[in-house]
Amino acid sequence: MDYKEWEIDDQVKRSLYRAMLKPRMIEEKMLILLRQGKISKWFSGIGQEAISVGVASALEKEEYILPMHRNLGVFTTRNIPLYRLFSQWQGKADGFTQGRDRSFHFGTQEYKVIGMISHLGPQLGVADGIALAHRLRKEQKVTAVFTGEGGTSEGDFHEALNIASVWDLPVLFCIENNGYGLSTPAQEQYRCKDLADKGIGYGIESHIVDGNNVLEIYAKVNELSMQMRKNPRPVLLEFKTFRMRGHEEASGTKYVPRELMDAWAAKDPLDTYARFLTTSGLMTEAEKSKMRTEIAEEIDGHLQKAFDAPSISYNRTKELNEVYKEFDYQEIKHSIHKKNIRFVDAISDSLKEAMERHDNLVILGQDIAEYGGVFKITEGFVDVFGKERVRNTPICESAIVSASMGLSINGMKAVVEMQFADFASSGFNPIVNYLAKNHYRWGEKADVVIRMPCGGGVAAGPFHSQTNEAWFTKTPGLKVVYPAFPFDAKGLLATAIEDPNPILFFEHKGLYRSVYQDVPVNYYTLPFGEACLLKEGGDITVVTYGAGVHWALETLEKHTQIKVDLLDLRTLQPLDTESIYASVKKTGKLIILQEDSLFGGVASDIAALVMENCFESLDGPIKRVASLETPIPFNTDLEQNYLPKKRFETALLELAAY
Repeated sequence: MDYKEWEIDDQVKRSLYRAMLKPRMIEEKMLILLRQGKISKWFSGIGQEAISVGVASALEKEEYILPMHRNLGVFTTRNIPLYRLFSQWQGKADGFTQGRDRSFHFGTQEYKVIGMISHLGPQLGVADGIALAHRLRKEQKVTAVFTGEGGTSEGDFHEALNIASVWDLPVLFCIENNGYGLSTPAQEQYRCKDLADKGIGYGIESHIVDGNNVLEIYAKVNELSMQMRKNPRPVLLEFKTFRMRGHEEASGTKYVPRELMDAWAAKDPLDTYARFLTTSGLMTEAEKSKMRTEIAEEIDGHLQKAFDAPSISYNRTKELNEVYKEFDYQEIKHSIHKKNIRFVDAISDSLKEAMERHDNLVILGQDIAEYGGVFKITEGFVDVFGKERVRNTPICESAIVSASMGLSINGMKAVVEMQFADFASSGFNPIVNYLAKNHYRWGEKADVVIRMPCGGGVAAGPFHSQTNEAWFTKTPGLKVVYPAFPFDAKGLLATAIEDPNPILFFEHKGLYRSVYQDVPVNYYTLPFGEACLLKEGGDITVVTYGAGVHWALETLEKHTQIKVDLLDLRTLQPLDTESIYASVKKTGKLIILQEDSLFGGVASDIAALVMENCFESLDGPIKRVASLETPIPFNTDLEQNYLPKKRFETALLELAAY
């Protein structure tokens, strides 16, 4: 291994050795603790230390790094206190996730390290978002993100590279090609000669680097990062290396040929570099021994501190309260001056006013710039706010949702327009596994609103008509808003953008241009979790939301003899159970109307809650009314019979007569 050709300061060369030695010694200690049952699992990076240390040492301390579970050297090079890492691995309170997640599944703003989730791919898009925030603020910074050769098979990898290329984002994509994805060898993962070749298709500069040569890594990353700060662009680096331990310790390495293990053992990045330093006269054996003693003492002292820390005690209130970032809702009252506008105009006005109020707000979506979006909600926005803040995106929902998370991490707000709510399925993973869980896991907000044009009645068929709120209402960490009127839509969207938590904001397409209302002209907010009582009566309680509100109003106009409490929920998470219970206790009868198909929908949960909390007040069976248990059809007659409007009328009359 050639270490001599790299012109690097001698002090840096010595510091790089210590930086590699430290994670190696920690790992050796952790393997002992694993066998003793004092930690539960370990993902070893032995043999790959040069990559983590070389990259982290070359970057500035204020530049974000997004590592994986074999990048202990990133964490130690960033000087994270060891007792906090040990506490993390033991599930102690001093850990970064307070026992809620394990190993390296955490981030820390203090050290600008953003950890992975097990699904691997989303962190690549998160890096795009972090880098985009730097670019928008004209900050000359690089973001480095790691993945393995196996992770390059995921769609998120391709989406993230494409976004970074199209937007000229200064992201350093680091592929640690260690030969195996768990037990699957590289030849069964991809057929290109080198993974660096994958950058060519995206117009990305790519390099192959010896992943066991810390000087080559440091020099190359240092050179590239200096260029990228001045000339922002993505760069793909493939580090050729090897994993000397199992995917995790329990899996072992029996699937690896012995001769391959021996060949790479001879290239051990720590041993070969240590010999170079000695033969070059840069470090003596005594200095290396002293360094080992100092690191061992540091490890033992911090380990004891972690062992001595008390175990976490379960606190139900604390667990529930930390699913969401605390939001101090501030009421901004609406003016008396109003104009009669459509639902679609209310959404557009709210977005525009939020963009004026928050100069760190970015809107992302397909065709939303000059075209104004398929529903023309952002028409004219580019002229006012520019294409930097009103950004057309490639067709890649997963990476765009991840990028919105990256924007939030780096101090921005993001609104993502799903062209249709149906397409959220392509971004489902980062919504439910990254945005939803981030604050609970390590206290980081997800300041993201995802707008969801949804619903049937417009003959758009099974892929453009779903109302899929139940996919998200069952996911702790997400908030779900679903207004029925322009006034509510404007005020609730403003609140959603103010709220630092991830919010799915459903907008029924059928209401966009059919429903008008007098709406205040100023910026105002409305609280989440407060249903609106539209009609009062003592016979039956009707609970609904979205288009169901208008179906209920129309039906009730035909049957004025039935006196109904009509509740428009407005938000589904949080849910105003107090208003529901109060009404049911008054009327004794309940119908829940939803556009979604019946099984597993919001109506089922409301029915169960009422049974558990108001059973003695009920004078009849709870009725759930919903769409058919089929995909939503295109044909107008089929669609009208799929939707529940007619069935609601039948249920209303039956319950009134009960």
